[in-house]
Amino acid sequence: MTPNRSNNFCCGGGGGFLQAGYKDERLEYGRLKDEQIKATGADYCIAGCHNCHAQIHELSEHYGGHYPVVHLWTLICLSLGILGPNEREYLGDDLKEVNVFHPETAM
Repeated sequence: MTPNRSNNFCCGGGGGFLQAGYKDERLEYGRLKDEQIKATGADYCIAGCHNCHAQIHELSEHYGGHYPVVHLWTLICLSLGILGPNEREYLGDDLKEVNVFHPETAM
């Protein structure tokens, strides 16, 4: 993303803003992040914290991006083959049935 690292844009859901009750303001503040994500052309957005995940997921729906937003730990668990069926809600159709690691064939 551009900008990135310490110059990256905030999603607008942190610091308690996600639960503060100012939904219209929160979504307007997050519009810049949504535009930034869409500009990458990426198939997924990976979020490291719950507030970012919830906010970016809502931004995706609100602004019509409809890109899947997943937690980093979801991808780690998916790669280890330990992601449960009920933990696949935010995966796109391309990953919902994927089981990467198969212990019975690893030997």
